[in-house]
Amino acid sequence: MERSIYKKLIEWKNKEGRRPLILNGARQVGKTYILQAFGKNEYKKLAFFSLDRNKKAVEVFEKGGSTTDMLMALSAISQTDITPNDTLVVLDEIQDCPKALETLKFFCEDVPDIHIIVAGSLLGLSLHGGVSYPVGKVEELRLYPMNFIEFLDAMDKPQLVNILKAGNWSVINLLESEFISLLRQYYYVGGMPAAVLAHIKQKGLQEVRSIQKQIIQDYRRDFSKHAPEREVPRINMVWDSIPAQLAKENKKFIYGAVKKSARAADFELAIQWLIDAGLTYKVQRVNAPRLPFKFYEDLNAFKLFMLDVGLMGAMAETSAESMLVGESIFSEYKGAFTELFVFTQLKSQDISLYYHAVENSTIEIDFLVQWHDRVVPIEVKAEVNVKSKSLHTFITNNPELKGLRFSMLPYKDQDWMTNVPLYACLVPFNLLGI
Repeated sequence: MERSIYKKLIEWKNKEGRRPLILNGARQVGKTYILQAFGKNEYKKLAFFSLDRNKKAVEVFEKGGSTTDMLMALSAISQTDITPNDTLVVLDEIQDCPKALETLKFFCEDVPDIHIIVAGSLLGLSLHGGVSYPVGKVEELRLYPMNFIEFLDAMDKPQLVNILKAGNWSVINLLESEFISLLRQYYYVGGMPAAVLAHIKQKGLQEVRSIQKQIIQDYRRDFSKHAPEREVPRINMVWDSIPAQLAKENKKFIYGAVKKSARAADFELAIQWLIDAGLTYKVQRVNAPRLPFKFYEDLNAFKLFMLDVGLMGAMAETSAESMLVGESIFSEYKGAFTELFVFTQLKSQDISLYYHAVENSTIEIDFLVQWHDRVVPIEVKAEVNVKSKSLHTFITNNPELKGLRFSMLPYKDQDWMTNVPLYACLVPFNLLGI
């Protein structure tokens, strides 16, 4: 299955002054697969090490020594001559060997012609364990679950992909029913590669759901294995609360919804653990729609999103019938699936997202993003009925801005707002009329 990050890996390979690369991402989003494919397709040789299983490779980094000696030892272990510019060295599950992360500084300085990529599902956690991060000596990329464009590619719909990427609105509107059918499938399957693969191989919806539940179970095992023992119950409680939190009318994270009378201090570490593991994302509220957003953050108010809409469906035990056949899935649970869908699609483009709520008012803007030097307020509507005063009032009070609405209505460009169909939320921003 093709992944959009592949092009970024090619750019890294061909870059002058290339440094060792860290590929971040939650467990089971496809890091190992994409790195093995990249190494086999783009290099003469691939030296691949899984540091959670290859104890000899771990020993090389634990003992240290010169980079030349370490490369020689790794060549012997992998039975692959590691030579400049034609060999890709991959260190997978690097969080199991913190010393390997620290040595990237020396690989950068001493052997810049050796192409090396490290990957870790829980790298963000290991950095809290006293690991010296090689600041300025590495580059970073993040791999997310497959977005809707990648899902269409996997479903062998290249024409639909091209139409979306080109922002060809007249054709997009004509193909509305096909796009909606595929969007329904994506809501159920989500973007975890194993679930997508089962779906395209027509193994059945129950097999897809079984895979999703197994992934969730694997995450829970990670909680028990890697988190501080006293935090494990709290991590589970926060994780379990996310679907219900997103199903509220006001999707602001409420500690009391996790546990009665809970305070921030009770769950701050649990939330940070899930963020560091790449399983959840925090969307901070800003007090004013002004750039830079960081200056206006309200650190006490945020929304919490999980990494994949398919996994949330499995956690909520939403039936295949309601998602693929029912008329209410896009609005069910007060649009929880739809807001999560839009969030994950924009996040897959490494877009930073915030939200804005007007004090002592019902006016709330679902997301704020920065497009060049402009603020773009985004409203997410799960239904065809898009009556809402929030975005219109917000733009009236901030006439220098233009709104963007994702809904089930066709594309329409108005003076104050552009409406874009949900299934087209990955159309490039420069083609959205904002």
